[in-house]
Amino acid sequence: MDEIQIRASLEGLPLGGIRYHPCVSSTNDVAAQWVIEGAPDLALVIADEQTTGRGRDGRAWYTPPASALALSLIIYPAETIPYIQSRLTALGALAVHNVLRKHYNLPAAIKWPNDVLVNRLKLAGILAEAHWSGEALKAVILGIGINVSSHSVEEAERLGGSLIFPATCIENAVGHAVNRLELLRQVVQELLYWRPRIGSFEFLQAWEANLAFRGEVVQVSLGGSSGKDGLPLSLESRPPSIEEGLIVGLSPDGSLRLRKENGEIVNVHFGEVRLRSLHKS
Repeated sequence: MDEIQIRASLEGLPLGGIRYHPCVSSTNDVAAQWVIEGAPDLALVIADEQTTGRGRDGRAWYTPPASALALSLIIYPAETIPYIQSRLTALGALAVHNVLRKHYNLPAAIKWPNDVLVNRLKLAGILAEAHWSGEALKAVILGIGINVSSHSVEEAERLGGSLIFPATCIENAVGHAVNRLELLRQVVQELLYWRPRIGSFEFLQAWEANLAFRGEVVQVSLGGSSGKDGLPLSLESRPPSIEEGLIVGLSPDGSLRLRKENGEIVNVHFGEVRLRSLHKS
């Protein structure tokens, strides 16, 4: 996958610009620098290899060459809707989810707030980072990482094999090779379709309808409440920063609605939690 092939695969799509790098520290870092330089709206950064990609809570990982799809989309939000960053994170997750279902016939689901699972295995992660100009939101950089080949899974297992949601990849799930250029165009098309709709009820409905573990009892840890090596703490030893309840759905602001054992409905706000399923496979 080179720049000429990438530009050809994205031809005709209304992107603000495209920058391809064979190897970067993180596509989000490169995009952030581009924002400083005056990047246009819907500018796209793509890399074949990431040496220090990152996710929520500062987790870092290495993306081997030719093994995954690593991209960042620069968005200048014009909307004044609340919780715009949570909606943009959901934009990335919904786009990847839809591609996996439509084009690869995979039973994808969105693990709130920022992962995409297939058969309870993590296939993709989303990281939306806000960039501010004083008190005003200037840009959101939407980073997306999708495991394509088994090499990406091997690296994920090396760095985080003890996590409750082990990694998988598209090729393992479908049983054949996947063209990353076709995948790239499919994902970008979905992003561009949903981008102007993120404030709509249609968007919230699509996000909610495809939540992983809806109707199941889960634990939600509120930042820093996991045990050693990222494993969830037991119910007996959990600190006050863990909520437990049945996933009911989403609130209009994108927060997760849980029904506790006593029937109380609580909203867990985006950006504060990690979801841990109690399901034992």
